[in-house]
Amino acid sequence: MKKGPDPFAALNKYLPTGSLELLRPLLDRYPLQLKVSKPRKTKFGDYRYPQKGQAHRISVNGDLNPYAFLITLLHEYAHLVAFDKFGQKIKAHGEEWQFCFREIGTPFLDAKVFPLKLERAFRASLARGHASSATDHQLLRVLKEFDQQESTEARTFVEDLEPGAIFVLNGRIFKKGPKSRKRYKCDEVKSGRQFMVHPLAEVGIWKETNEH
Repeated sequence: MKKGPDPFAALNKYLPTGSLELLRPLLDRYPLQLKVSKPRKTKFGDYRYPQKGQAHRISVNGDLNPYAFLITLLHEYAHLVAFDKFGQKIKAHGEEWQFCFREIGTPFLDAKVFPLKLERAFRASLARGHASSATDHQLLRVLKEFDQQESTEARTFVEDLEPGAIFVLNGRIFKKGPKSRKRYKCDEVKSGRQFMVHPLAEVGIWKETNEH
């Protein structure tokens, strides 16, 4: 009997080599609508539980590097499994989700899908129980090392700057302030408004010559 087209073949270009075969049993287990999304600044991925007979829905940003794409997909799939096993009333990133994420992620670590440095960071993140790679700064920093760079210049993050340093972010000029919990309080120079900036936001160094 002739097989139909592979519904997940298109994922190969977004994933690390060899990881799709490990993913197939997971993706085939539930009715699932999987979408590769346009870049979103507020999140890497998203999960929506079924309503009115719909399938589970997962979306992952298509601009992520292959390792970040895979980890984000596993993160969202853990939401699916946690919903299926424990119901809708559990905390989004509570003990049930953390258990599912470790259970789902460990086989990929054991299969050596990730480079050693990233494998160690991801394994440590699973042990710490962070809600996502975006909130685990240690894992996010390692993941960023695998982003393709358009320039060979060294990358600068907000957390690398001295207090009071002036920097450029998304075309706007800021002054670095003190850290408040997980983000830095930074003042926009032009408006005087204060913004909370992620420690690993990539920035440009402001030079006085930019004013002329």
